[in-house]
Amino acid sequence: MLWLRDAAYGLVLVLVAPWLLWRTWWAGRSLHTLGERLRGTGLPPDCPCQAVWFHGVSVGEIGMLRPLIAAFRRRFPEVPLVLSCTTDTGLQQARKQYPDLVVFPFPLDFSWAVRHILHRLSPRLIVLAESELWPNLLCLAQKQFIPVALVNGRMSPRSVWRYAWLKPVMRGMFKRLSVACVQTDEHAAAFLSMGVQPGRVKVTGNMKYDGALTDRHHPRTQELARLLGVQAGDRILVAGSTQPGEEAAVLAAFEAARATHPRLKLIVAPRAPERFDEVAQLLPGAVRRSTLNAPLTECPPIVLLDTLGELAAVYGLAEIAFVGGSLDGRRGGQSMIEPAALGVAVIFGPHVWNFRQTAKSLLEVGGAFQVRNAEELCQTLSGLLADESQRKATAAAARAFVLTQQGATLRTLEELAPLLQTAARQVA
Repeated sequence: MLWLRDAAYGLVLVLVAPWLLWRTWWAGRSLHTLGERLRGTGLPPDCPCQAVWFHGVSVGEIGMLRPLIAAFRRRFPEVPLVLSCTTDTGLQQARKQYPDLVVFPFPLDFSWAVRHILHRLSPRLIVLAESELWPNLLCLAQKQFIPVALVNGRMSPRSVWRYAWLKPVMRGMFKRLSVACVQTDEHAAAFLSMGVQPGRVKVTGNMKYDGALTDRHHPRTQELARLLGVQAGDRILVAGSTQPGEEAAVLAAFEAARATHPRLKLIVAPRAPERFDEVAQLLPGAVRRSTLNAPLTECPPIVLLDTLGELAAVYGLAEIAFVGGSLDGRRGGQSMIEPAALGVAVIFGPHVWNFRQTAKSLLEVGGAFQVRNAEELCQTLSGLLADESQRKATAAAARAFVLTQQGATLRTLEELAPLLQTAARQVA
């Protein structure tokens, strides 16, 4: 089966190569890690053996893993850790957050690349984030008696539908998971239906609640307030993780609301770094965060957050936040946990299937508003600005809900510990 999958991967790679090259050029990205990922040679010479290998796709997953890695290091301080990422932005953020860890590009799932990484690392345990499952990796790990755990697992309705078409093929991959720590009962049912063995699926909750900032006076938030020149009386609207088309909708709502609320300020944070220049053209007179070398004396009407890793702290400046990826019908929403945890009144669109349970729960407790289109976004924003008591009640309900959901990290760690101990006995 390994060679069949390798052949299929090779065919797909050849077919998508023109699109990949065009996309890379258009986005201003680099392919400098592609060779390492294709060969599995991204590890440095001094990489530790018998490490626990954590993996997250990009920036969001790296942030989600932060509390788990911290808890793991406290409980098992003698065990070395390594961390891999798929995207360049994820690698950049991981190296910034973990300067003392080996951080390397995740190999493509060709058998030779995976074998090379496993041979170099001889990991005691592999920990994959959310939905990052690869057949050859799981197959080769099982052959080498390396346990593989999925943490913060989720499976979107689209993924369930796609996997269903390949269920006879994919069941073997899912059966190889040593444990699947998933976010909700709904996700648990999906993983069981795909073939994860009963007893190996554990509902541990969503670790993103644990990693979210809850203190609006956090030093990072205060430093950004000083840098941007935020004054008492300024009213901040943050549009986070926006996708194409959403910036225009937010800008229209902002301009309409600012006619009656002149101290309103807008901070826009596009989801994709390659869109920073494009979005700058859409925001007339916007000040780009990346250009600020000294504090401003006054916060400009519009700020473009064209940096990585600062959105969570920026949410701490906001009274109201619109969470992007939810109006276009393609992305399926972005996490609304970060603004909710900081006591911000949250607005999102109708398409939030990637965060369906969180969105549903926030709506049920009165901690968020869901809008169907740009017109309703404008109406909801104006209503929240005009009604202080409703805005504060919404923000308080959102934060209270997040606090009740914390604890998934420790529950997940309890599921990983036996796997690590079993691996240690096998090594001994």
